[in-house]
Amino acid sequence: MKRIIAGVKRACGLHHPARNLAVYPDDTFVVSYPKSGNTWTRFLIANLIHPQEPATFANIDQLIPEAEELTKRQLDRVPRPRIMKTHQYFDPRYPRVIYIVRDPRDVVVSEYHFFRKRQWITDDFPIAQFVVRFLSGKTSGYGSWQENVSSWVATRHNHPGFLLLRYEDMLAETVDSLTKIAAFLGIRSTPDQLKLAVDRSSADEMRKLERSASPGASSVTRIGRADIPFVRAAHAGGWKDILPESSVAEMEARLGPLMQWLGYDLFIPRTIDGSQASFPATVLGDRQR
Repeated sequence: MKRIIAGVKRACGLHHPARNLAVYPDDTFVVSYPKSGNTWTRFLIANLIHPQEPATFANIDQLIPEAEELTKRQLDRVPRPRIMKTHQYFDPRYPRVIYIVRDPRDVVVSEYHFFRKRQWITDDFPIAQFVVRFLSGKTSGYGSWQENVSSWVATRHNHPGFLLLRYEDMLAETVDSLTKIAAFLGIRSTPDQLKLAVDRSSADEMRKLERSASPGASSVTRIGRADIPFVRAAHAGGWKDILPESSVAEMEARLGPLMQWLGYDLFIPRTIDGSQASFPATVLGDRQR
């Protein structure tokens, strides 16, 4: 019976192609590992392209759709050229990619709280244990952080159809980052249009939109605990107050070379022989153990 139902759905275009979706030459994909700023980037782009229809959690899935959430029939109806969100690891068919990368130490903290929101872990689940799962790729269906990020930067770095942006740079220079995105998309924009899009996509504005959104308004907010917001801190470096020293050491030992290549400083001092030294308390301050 399950096979029959699946066959009928496929015949009617009601199945979810996910990674097997049809890709067109004029497609652009906004890609990132989960919890790296992808939704914010969708809001920025949507508010730039559709100034007459400000992005909300009720319409973002129509303005910049999430590829994995759509059925084949829905995908076929998305107006071209399509700009869509995904978390997929490298796919050689994607003609143009805006890839958002974020400090993995902040990513793991954000993902930890997202798991709490979805009730996939309890509030007392040890974050150090979560870090172990994160590093082994067990917290995402899109590979580990290092696998997902390296699959794109190793294959598409300096490719004309690839724009790599760091979340931290986007926070610090949002207008400049959106200007790069607009140029990559071939969108002519004025300073006033860019500023309006940035203002409408600010963390404070998105928090207001999330609080006022009806239940089930968006794929990113419709599931989980209401007491844990989807839009949380929206800043860089929060891991310094949360991650245990041992977890930071473990992450930097595993991810250090890729992090440094991306411009992220390591905070575990090294001894002359290359091993990790003890963690000075003044570097990160007090921690939640």
